[in-house]
Amino acid sequence: MNSISLKRPVITRLLTLAIASGCAFSTVQAADMSHPTVMVGGQSMLPSKTIVDNAVNSADHTTLVAAVKAAGLVDTLKGKGPFTVFAPVNSAFAALPAGTVDNLLKPENKGTLTQILTYHVVAGNLDMLELSKRIKAGGGKTELTTVSGGKLWLMMNGPHNIVVKDEKGDVADISTYDVTQSNGVIHVIDKVLLPKS
Repeated sequence: MNSISLKRPVITRLLTLAIASGCAFSTVQAADMSHPTVMVGGQSMLPSKTIVDNAVNSADHTTLVAAVKAAGLVDTLKGKGPFTVFAPVNSAFAALPAGTVDNLLKPENKGTLTQILTYHVVAGNLDMLELSKRIKAGGGKTELTTVSGGKLWLMMNGPHNIVVKDEKGDVADISTYDVTQSNGVIHVIDKVLLPKS
């Protein structure tokens, strides 16, 4: 009886956090109550695994994983980090002009592919709370420098939604926040972010 009453407040706080952050949580690992497991692409994203080790299990990120492999970035994204990755889903790549992805995956375009992929990566562990703080401190917008050296701008779109604008002026929505990894965090986005060149 007492063990049930002790667990209820914890479960209630976790459910409140899930609803507030817009995340779909599955089970919470007993070893780490501060980092609940998030479902992405039909699979649990385990906080104990690296960005790459989790991404390969997501059915929604097969194109991104293929691109990371083609660009030779697997070892980098399995490194210590921490990294914040804005990870486009397959439909985001499919929305690019016909032939774009196939062309980028060719060995002769490895440099361009690497630039685009590293444009989605920021040094540091920037969860939703930290991004929101920076946006508030910036008067409604914050600028991030990506690993490629490019710029991204983040803004609030309502109380619990952050959007990401790229250098071409296109805007992506973050559909899933705070997918905790052992070497950083992933935010799932619905568009491919593109640098100016």
